[in-house]
Amino acid sequence: MKIIIVGPANPYRGGIADTNESLCGSLVEEEHDASLITFTVQYPKFLFPGKTQFTPDTKPGNVAITRLINSVNPFNWLSVAKKINELKPDLVIVRYWIPLLAPCLGSIVRLLNKNIVLIAMCDNVMPHEKRIGDKMLTRYFLNAFQGFITLSNTTYKELTSFTSRPKTYYPHPINNNLGEKIDQKAAREYLNLNPEGRYLLFFGLIRDYKGLDLTLKALGTPKVKELDIKLLIVGEFYGARDKYDELIEELDLKENVIIVDQFIPTAEIKYYFSAVDMVVQTYKSASQSGVSQVAFNFECPILVTNVGGLSEIVQHEQVGYVSERDPNQIAAYILDFFIYERRSVFSKNMGLEKHKYNWNAFAGQLLKLYEKLAPDTKNSTVLYPQFKALPKRITRVLRQCLKNERMT
Repeated sequence: MKIIIVGPANPYRGGIADTNESLCGSLVEEEHDASLITFTVQYPKFLFPGKTQFTPDTKPGNVAITRLINSVNPFNWLSVAKKINELKPDLVIVRYWIPLLAPCLGSIVRLLNKNIVLIAMCDNVMPHEKRIGDKMLTRYFLNAFQGFITLSNTTYKELTSFTSRPKTYYPHPINNNLGEKIDQKAAREYLNLNPEGRYLLFFGLIRDYKGLDLTLKALGTPKVKELDIKLLIVGEFYGARDKYDELIEELDLKENVIIVDQFIPTAEIKYYFSAVDMVVQTYKSASQSGVSQVAFNFECPILVTNVGGLSEIVQHEQVGYVSERDPNQIAAYILDFFIYERRSVFSKNMGLEKHKYNWNAFAGQLLKLYEKLAPDTKNSTVLYPQFKALPKRITRVLRQCLKNERMT
């Protein structure tokens, strides 16, 4: 079967790009003709909050990636749709994580042949950091698709409030490019950490909704301070860092916090997750998180807050802890973990659990949804785009371009 995945991929960085590549690789392993179409322009520079959109990692050798999509150029959307139609895929999977890209991605799929099955793979339905117009843009995107797959049950339930069309859910798998865990002493030596120290890890892009302040407040409680635990904050700050620096100063944690304010290449991730004792994800809101699956890959115990889909994969006091968004409760679980030396038991349990989170199983669930949708597709040419949710000026341009395209 010919399958095209549309979304971020190398040279773009981040978990969504990594998961698209892992999914594509799994489909190729199953002998499908699968490939990725990604962006030439993903976010305009002035809208991107980080240092760079691009990864230092090399392009994966097992998947075909083509850069075609300019997210802000409607004329480009027409040429992308034409190219996809020429490739004659059976299935197009489009990744959705932010309403900003809904006009681009929603418009492209409306121009595709009706005999192509269209499935949206949704990380979020509504974003964690909400803006005016999010609902309108999300509906515009979702209404273009026949079916949906989500990576958490929480997102699945949220999706039901937007559409009654067929949908399925499978937990976020573990990416295929992470490698194996390494000896903790070797990892600590590589990172210049104390081989006998106690370490927690807060990993990934630092955004307000991820609740780093809750972790710092827990670390600053008197009993936790007595254990001399070090917190590694590893990831680029998307937003002002000052408030965290001030909180660290206020709680007298300067000797207990190590900040690595940068994006970590994939090859380096194994050192951080192998070196620490436990990962903390004290999010204030969430759908799911790829960080949890990275922790499973390296069998590193994890503490999450009871929000969104985070608690769906963390068995409380088996592989880690599920806490409320309360610094005192977070602190109590940190104390329990270190005082009663839970790491080896939790890590062993993660090793028994992680086989469930694989991309082949996810791909199987996706293809079951395809089989359900395929009989309903019709043998026709182009589905006339419904651009009602777009500004009128863009609508007129797109309709005229479509008319010109049909006449050539």
